[in-house]
Amino acid sequence: MLSVIVETAEAGDRLPALLAALTSLAVEGLVREVLIAGGGPPELLAVLREETGAELSTDLAQGIAAARSERLLVLPAKIRLRAGWLEMLAKHLRSGGGDALILGEGGGVFREKPFGVLLARPAAAGLAHPDLKRLRGQLARGAVRLA
Repeated sequence: MLSVIVETAEAGDRLPALLAALTSLAVEGLVREVLIAGGGPPELLAVLREETGAELSTDLAQGIAAARSERLLVLPAKIRLRAGWLEMLAKHLRSGGGDALILGEGGGVFREKPFGVLLARPAAAGLAHPDLKRLRGQLARGAVRLA
């Protein structure tokens, strides 16, 4: 089972949609918990916590420390997940797959596609000031791209 950590930097208005998409992971039995890491409007975070059961943490480092699973799925709140991503992730996990880069929709010529990472907790826990780019650097050489 996974601990999903949603980083709220630059979340805009996409956080509720992402949390709704993550509900399907919980239904599939793949998610143990969801943590919202970072800031945001306190009223919105309180409502989302009540509606989704997500835990709140002040930043990504605290979210990683609070996670109870050995596998972490770290996603930016701004990511738009591609059609079929749930099936790809479920298949990857059930086949014993390791680290993975989760590519979202968007990006462009001068902007990197939004991404999330699936990795083992020890790889993330050793970083002093984790962010998604640093976590991406921690991915094992054999990490696959789930797009």
